[in-house]
Amino acid sequence: MELEMHMDEYLPLRDVVFNTLRRAILKGELKPGERLMEIALAEKLGVSRTPIREAIRKLELEGLVVMAPRKGAKVASITERDLNDVLEVRKGMEVLAVSLACQRITREELEKLDEIEKRFQAQIEAGNLTELAEVDVEFHDTIYKATNNQRLVQLLNNLREQMYRYRVEYLKDIAVRRTLAEEHRSICQALKAKDEKKALDYIRVHIDNQQKAIIRGLNQE
Repeated sequence: MELEMHMDEYLPLRDVVFNTLRRAILKGELKPGERLMEIALAEKLGVSRTPIREAIRKLELEGLVVMAPRKGAKVASITERDLNDVLEVRKGMEVLAVSLACQRITREELEKLDEIEKRFQAQIEAGNLTELAEVDVEFHDTIYKATNNQRLVQLLNNLREQMYRYRVEYLKDIAVRRTLAEEHRSICQALKAKDEKKALDYIRVHIDNQQKAIIRGLNQE
């Protein structure tokens, strides 16, 4: 387990530790079901057990950690219910984002989507899941920014954090990665054509396929 802690002079140590552990869970560096041993984490991060304990308590409140009787803390498993809840909200907001982006996207943003799509394609065969997840995030972020609606962008960014751990899971399947690239291409083409109906159809299919792929992976575990 490799954990990298980024010190911030403006944040208390407990918040730095919390952000470090939260990021590790969302990126899959701390796996679902993995036990969180206070002593081991304290040694790894070079801190006392107190900020570790406080961070674990806060992560439990976010639903990222669960406390097991006589076993202590462990990373919460990804459940089908959690996934459905997150994607139900995401689909509604993504549909709104794509609708607004169709009307407001600039030529520069369309060019950026093309460039991101090419980078994603180049990474598919390499199978670097972390890089693929980051490029996927960048693709959707560009669409969010094209809405020119800061409130919506903030809501989607918050949801994106919750989606990260799911993204890494479904990108493990190369067939899913190839389908994802095709869906990105279709969304790009619809946005270029200002074809709102097609763009909305594509984003709905995109999220539905994502949901099916992750659930399939969960059921195989």
